[in-house]
Amino acid sequence: MLYIRTDMNNTIATGHMMRCLSIADAAAKFGKRTTFILADEQAVEIIRERGHETVVLYSKWNDMDAELDTLQKIIEELRISVMLIDSYMVTRNYLSILSEQVKTIYLDDLNAFCYPVHALICYAVYWKKFCYHLNYQKAKLLLGLSYVPLREIFCNCEKKVIKTETENLLILSGGTDYFHILERILQRIEKKKYRSIVVICGNYYEDYEMLCGQYKEYEQIHFYKAVKNIEDYMKQADMAVSAGGTTLYELCAFGTPTVSYSFTDNQIDNVREFQEEGIIDYAGDVRDTDIFENINRILNRYFGDRVLREERSKRMQKLVDGKGAERIAETLIGMTERE
Repeated sequence: MLYIRTDMNNTIATGHMMRCLSIADAAAKFGKRTTFILADEQAVEIIRERGHETVVLYSKWNDMDAELDTLQKIIEELRISVMLIDSYMVTRNYLSILSEQVKTIYLDDLNAFCYPVHALICYAVYWKKFCYHLNYQKAKLLLGLSYVPLREIFCNCEKKVIKTETENLLILSGGTDYFHILERILQRIEKKKYRSIVVICGNYYEDYEMLCGQYKEYEQIHFYKAVKNIEDYMKQADMAVSAGGTTLYELCAFGTPTVSYSFTDNQIDNVREFQEEGIIDYAGDVRDTDIFENINRILNRYFGDRVLREERSKRMQKLVDGKGAERIAETLIGMTERE
């Protein structure tokens, strides 16, 4: 049995949970079951739908030190030997105490401090800037794009077929949309240019019904919420607009040319590195930039430029082979079996 400590809610959205579910799904292919340890019950349904088990601590997701006594008792009761942890709420104290009791693996993309763990994962495109090898002499390091934890559907995708013009546009917001980004993108882009515009929002998007009503006269605009087959829309899209995060790696796997934007600090390194590498154009941070004018301008530049879209698509698909979750699962299983 593998054990993963992570959370999902309307504040932190779904990113941590989705990547951990991909790892759990990959482990299942090797015959290993996974139990998720959660602060509350918000993610229980989605985890069980994927065939995994749950333990709920009934603690505060943003005060992880306070859960330590309860968690340590569960570790003893279940005889847990290895635990993957994925949360920005961890403290040095939290990881130090757990690492004395179990082998800890932390999934990082912030380098907030030197984590006292047995293994560290960072798949972010900007991982080299953190100089992990200098700070982790004893911990096992799983670094780089080979460890992007995506679902199996993103493995070894076919080469993207690039059309003469952009016919199908995909717009994504992620789990939440505090800044009403979807609505504001639709207001600014030249909607009549596209044969189809698909807008997908996450579990915690609050204005879904309002947005559907606002654009009901536009036959080519289609709205969906919390879809389970987002890969189908990524395949069909000629261009995408997406926030920074794991979604960008999914779009890379399919080679779908993309315009990115950010709305939280933890996305900024990601989107800027993709921009600097000439892979995904960055429209800016919604908190201090008119990203909507930039998105429209970039989309117009890509619209009829097949050569540009083809060049970006090739670069994207070179980055990600979609087998990262499998590689992480193998490492976790190996650590468990050595106990």
